[in-house]
Amino acid sequence: MKTRSEYTCPLELTHDITKGKWKPIILWQLRKEAYSLSKLKASITGISQKMLIEQLQELQSFDMIHREQNEGYPLKVSYSLSERGRKMLQAIVIMQEIGVELMLEDGREDFLRELGLL
Repeated sequence: MKTRSEYTCPLELTHDITKGKWKPIILWQLRKEAYSLSKLKASITGISQKMLIEQLQELQSFDMIHREQNEGYPLKVSYSLSERGRKMLQAIVIMQEIGVELMLEDGREDFLRELGLL
């Protein structure tokens, strides 16, 4: 992903780095542990492997995540949050909490229970 050459404030840059459907979800999934590509894909409903790889590469290019490759056969690659990614996760946690509040107001308690959020 290319960033713009001019911004009116730093928030625009942060938004550009994390915008889209998948990046916040990827960061959210990595909050507890490192994931292999296949495990991460399985944890995110609807994402294609191609899209997941693209999003991981973009997050890695801005030091939001680490990619660790272990030598040997079969090749093992895992993804985890970097320090910057952990900082960004704080904002995503707040977004998640607001989403829960809005769903409760909308009467979606059953859905939140299914997800284990209540």
